[in-house]
Amino acid sequence: MIEDFLRRGYQVNEFGDPADVCVINTCTVTHISDRKSRAMLRRAMRANPGTLVVATGCMAQADAEQLSRLEGIGLVVGNQAKEQIADIVEDYLTGRASDRVVGLESARAGSFLKPCLYSHQHLRTRAFVKIQDGCQSFCSYCIVPFVRGRVRSKRPEDVVAEMVQLISLGYKEIVLTGIHTGLYGMDLEGWDLERLLEHILAEVDGVYRIRLSSIEPREVNARLLGLMSSEPKICRHLHVPLQSGSDRILASMGRSYTGEHYRQLLLEALEMIPGIALTADVMVGYPGETEADFRATFDLLEALPIFELHVFKYSQRAGTRAAEMGGQVEGEVKQHRSQALLSLADAKRDQFIRKQVGSSLTVLVERTVADNIYTGRSDNYLEVRFASPADVVGELVEVSLKQASNSFALGCTGA
Repeated sequence: MIEDFLRRGYQVNEFGDPADVCVINTCTVTHISDRKSRAMLRRAMRANPGTLVVATGCMAQADAEQLSRLEGIGLVVGNQAKEQIADIVEDYLTGRASDRVVGLESARAGSFLKPCLYSHQHLRTRAFVKIQDGCQSFCSYCIVPFVRGRVRSKRPEDVVAEMVQLISLGYKEIVLTGIHTGLYGMDLEGWDLERLLEHILAEVDGVYRIRLSSIEPREVNARLLGLMSSEPKICRHLHVPLQSGSDRILASMGRSYTGEHYRQLLLEALEMIPGIALTADVMVGYPGETEADFRATFDLLEALPIFELHVFKYSQRAGTRAAEMGGQVEGEVKQHRSQALLSLADAKRDQFIRKQVGSSLTVLVERTVADNIYTGRSDNYLEVRFASPADVVGELVEVSLKQASNSFALGCTGA
């Protein structure tokens, strides 16, 4: 969206500074996301009372009518129209169009994601290439398929073109991302995520590395693990959602695996790819979750070599099957279970960091934290801090890890 505006001559200002247009990209995955999105919209309206405030993204898709009634919001743009947002804004500002709510229709069959070529480096040191959008899994608790639509992939040649452009701009790490990344290519004959990775590695030259965003357990296969183990340009990092360690709860959620399948998968990944960082998502308080169900989740995660754990409290989303289920879990119970898993997450992260001490890792430097002290992420997503007399932000630097410290490692460059 930023690039769409830049190509039309707009200037991007800091949030809160004077602006003609303020676009808020909303989220609706939980009720907390809704609350934060509304708060950001209110902040935008207070900061610039005369600004055209545009609400887009998933909350705009799910609650367009409600948002359009909020005083101060000029436009509500659904997910299917985000790729044309600058045109929509200009048509509205010039009077060529008067509709305040646009782009709520479903994704068209056979449609593909529009390519986006960056014109310059943006603020982050890593770049993102969105290779896929949409989800058709309809897990019982999840609103995402309703607001993102069917699976659509980006054509392989467009993915390659974006990566070539990003590398030419100086990016050293590119994250391949999507809503259901592992389903890349299901709408492209003969293509899947593994073939896309092979194609990128064959076609894209330069010094860079690829990081994969979240991949569902059933989509992490031997071919993908083999690629990760043999290709140094693919980061040793897998984010594999678990959601629950209870087979009863997994079945109710509509997840297509068991706790044992998940356990075996992560152990296989660890065996094939030494030093890999394994990250999991887990939900507490799903309707009907008993103490025994939660204990099954806790015990499974405690026994696995997890690096990071993202803990979510179940949030009712209107229109999903789980929202209508009995046995809704009280907030106090959710909080207790969440805190137990967050404490486990801290311990797991510390264990992983300590095991990495003594190794040498390639770090993408993100920023300075003090005079001549830099921090960045290794290929296995460990935060590493080290001293350097030269400015190395945005560079790949080899760092020897000497000490574990809270949530990061301390290291040094050179011998």
